[in-house]
Amino acid sequence: MSHFVKRNHIATVAVFALLALVLCEPALGLHATLPPRPRSSRAPHPLVSTRSRTKTRARVRRARWNPMFRPSHESLLRQNEEIDRLELPRIQDDEQLEQLKASEALVPILESPSLRFDPRLDPSRRYCRPWTRDFVDDLSEAYYKQFHQQIQINSAVRTVKIQKKLRRHNRNAAPAEGDTASSHLAGITVDIQRRGMTREQIQWMQQYLLPLRDMQLVEPEEERRQWVFHVMVSDRYAGWRESKTLATQKTPEPEAPALEEVLPQQQ
Repeated sequence: MSHFVKRNHIATVAVFALLALVLCEPALGLHATLPPRPRSSRAPHPLVSTRSRTKTRARVRRARWNPMFRPSHESLLRQNEEIDRLELPRIQDDEQLEQLKASEALVPILESPSLRFDPRLDPSRRYCRPWTRDFVDDLSEAYYKQFHQQIQINSAVRTVKIQKKLRRHNRNAAPAEGDTASSHLAGITVDIQRRGMTREQIQWMQQYLLPLRDMQLVEPEEERRQWVFHVMVSDRYAGWRESKTLATQKTPEPEAPALEEVLPQQQ
């Protein structure tokens, strides 16, 4: 009897094994016969695609950022040499700033149809040296005449206290002390917004500043992080501006015709 039960058990196991094999065969066959998934020519390998996009973005950045006036250590030194030549103080705090305003050593920059301010710029810091304001007025009028748009002043005079605070948030900002300190501290520098200008407008600004830079009347930089034209203005600009105005006023008028050319000749 036990021998019969054992044989039945073996037969049952064999049937179940055969049944499992039959049921699994289609799945096994499907896995074996499915063709490999083709790679689309429009979807390259993820690694290659990422590298390609990175290179493309790098090329675009290099193409867009091609300034005529690159920021440099040497430029900062020249700006501070000018401040030292003029014997101007680096303004320490608001108290000293207000004293310079009261004495009119610093004058207000005024909004006009050709000039506006970044609304975030504190009105108490919309001041600069008189010759710097002359430069700003001349530039804004010339720019408006060319493009019928305003220039925007993003920054003007700063104090050492403000510069130190700025450095905590922007490590690319110039130091508050030393031979490469920010020239904003002396009130001779303005930042003019570059972001939003067309290529034509940027080139116009560069060509406007270039001869002034060559005459050592200004020291410009095109800052990438802030996207501004940072322009330090020498006091020599005032003398150059005055001589240019006088030369225009002294343009000789056409000479009056001689009397014999006007009066009829006597018979």
